[in-house]
Amino acid sequence: MMDAGAPAIRVLCVDDHPLIRKGIASILANERDMQLVGEAATGSEAVRLYRSLRPDVTLMDLRMPELDGIAATQQIRREFADARIIALTSYDGDQDIYRAIDAGVRGYLLKESVHANVLHAIRTVQAGRRLMPSNVAERLSEFFPKFALTARETEVLALVADGLANREIAARIGTASGTVKIHVQNILDKLGASDRTQAVTIAIQRGILHLPQR
Repeated sequence: MMDAGAPAIRVLCVDDHPLIRKGIASILANERDMQLVGEAATGSEAVRLYRSLRPDVTLMDLRMPELDGIAATQQIRREFADARIIALTSYDGDQDIYRAIDAGVRGYLLKESVHANVLHAIRTVQAGRRLMPSNVAERLSEFFPKFALTARETEVLALVADGLANREIAARIGTASGTVKIHVQNILDKLGASDRTQAVTIAIQRGILHLPQR
């Protein structure tokens, strides 16, 4: 409960799903210590609104058109280093988490737990603390020992996911087929996968690759 006369926490909600924004708006409407000051459906719109509104806390969806939430967070924090941003996502792959943390988010909240945890998340981050739910922390620890893929390996894996053979991948990225074969073997080793299909499946689960948006 906020102190009498204390200013409300000004919140910006960024998500490309109107129902998610509406749900969060209805939750915040019942809280005397919070005020929803703006809504955005794209990362580009989020950056513009942040500049004009200067919210105390921003709920930032990671997967959006035009500019994803991680890129939007990076842009905002380049201009406003003290921005308090909570990653809001349906995805809990460890690579998504690492990228969000690296971009400078102060908290991480899965959409499936928004109704139960969003108020606590906002108050925690506004108070200057960081928020990492136990299920997300467990996801991080599960893959912590794994080696990260290089940018080239991620590019190759994305083309594997598109169904391209080694020679087709080689032509696409301008290298030899034998080099692509080495990349693929390194990918399998790093992901602990037995074949290309399993590697793609693991990469999607971990957030290294993402399925195309609708």
